[in-house]
Amino acid sequence: MAKFVYRMQNILNLKEKLEEQARNEYAEQRMHLNEAEEEEERLKDEKRLYEEEAVRLRSKSLNILDIEANANAIYALDSLIEDQRQVVKREEALLEKKREKLEEAMKDRKTQDKLKEHAFEDFKADLLYQESKEIDQLTSYTYGVKQLK
Repeated sequence: MAKFVYRMQNILNLKEKLEEQARNEYAEQRMHLNEAEEEEERLKDEKRLYEEEAVRLRSKSLNILDIEANANAIYALDSLIEDQRQVVKREEALLEKKREKLEEAMKDRKTQDKLKEHAFEDFKADLLYQESKEIDQLTSYTYGVKQLK
């Protein structure tokens, strides 16, 4: 019996590798985004602690230096949070690009899979045709031999 050999198998293999690479890049970018979001949350938590400290400092005896240092820390954290927010936005944009690249790679691979399926169906149809042709020849031969006897 004939063996099916997809003549564009190397292209399919390449598309599969490209898809896997895109999937890994997407996962790595997702990890970077998660880290950036965690850092932003950590900064927000730290700011909340300073704000609670500010309330506590104002409720006790007023120490202007401590209150001013606390206000400066809150102001600095606001700046850091805004910077981190920009990092998160940048990471989200990169993640979206990686997602689009992954979708394109998946689409290319699926196209190659469909082409392979069609080639296999053509192979099976050709094989059936060849078998039918051989059966017809065999039938014709046996009929001819019976006629000669």
